[in-house]
Amino acid sequence: MISFIRHRNKAYLFSAALLVAGMISLAVFGLNLGIDFTGGTVLHLILGEKFTLAEVEEVLAPFEEMKGAALQAVHGEAVEEGVSIKTRVLEEDRREAVLAAIRERWPGLGPEDLRVETVGAVVGGELTRQALLSLAVAIAAMIAYITFRFEFKFAVATIAALLHDVFIVLGVFSILSMEINVPFVAAVLTVFGYSVNDTIVIIDRIRENIKHKRKSEYAGVVDESIKQSLVRSINTSLTTLLVLIALLFGFHYYIGSLDLIVFIVALIIGVIVGTYSSIFIACPLWLNLKELELRRAQRRAA
Repeated sequence: MISFIRHRNKAYLFSAALLVAGMISLAVFGLNLGIDFTGGTVLHLILGEKFTLAEVEEVLAPFEEMKGAALQAVHGEAVEEGVSIKTRVLEEDRREAVLAAIRERWPGLGPEDLRVETVGAVVGGELTRQALLSLAVAIAAMIAYITFRFEFKFAVATIAALLHDVFIVLGVFSILSMEINVPFVAAVLTVFGYSVNDTIVIIDRIRENIKHKRKSEYAGVVDESIKQSLVRSINTSLTTLLVLIALLFGFHYYIGSLDLIVFIVALIIGVIVGTYSSIFIACPLWLNLKELELRRAQRRAA
């Protein structure tokens, strides 16, 4: 069977490549922040007939407020004629003028086919602060719990793996230009819990296996502990992914909720990366910290 510890440097290089690609995308393209964070108006419309985004842009062109508006088609059997328009905050009179122009081009648009969301910039800034605070509190609570239950080095390795997961998810969303909204933050917090749970199972096994072993045998203990937990980790992740993929197809083709699609995609990426990091990042990193501690002790003794 594969030795995970023997190939840890390869895993580190692979993760570094993913992180660098994500960082470059974040630096060049940034994140596609939704109105939850930036403030603005989103119009969700079901036009009642086939259309192209170019036709929608043509209808919106005369309106100065709609310049730079982000358009996204919503496909699916139930809403195959849907479009989402994200723009700066629109006053009610200007919004009604835009809707009147759209109804003139697509008369099938009725009151039941229209949903409007407006968030002010102040509210968006407050949501950003609350999201960052939630992530910080979650990380602090995990460090405290893992340190109390196991040891501080386990906490450092676990949080490093979590940050690894979050940055990769952010990088993928930047590359795909997917919208970052409140459901995305909920998905990231869910990934935190899922990834930590997966890591805790393995480090608990390490703690049990290491009790009567010499320090020189730590690498073998970590490898054996990962192998003992591997089937459980794969089965748990695979069953979770099957449910998430089913939900993704259901929401994409039958419901068309963009917010929930963002939530599900973030969870899918997070589950895959979280399972990988628990095995290839967190546990090997803990071993690196223990080996560094051992070398320092030997230098002091010398």
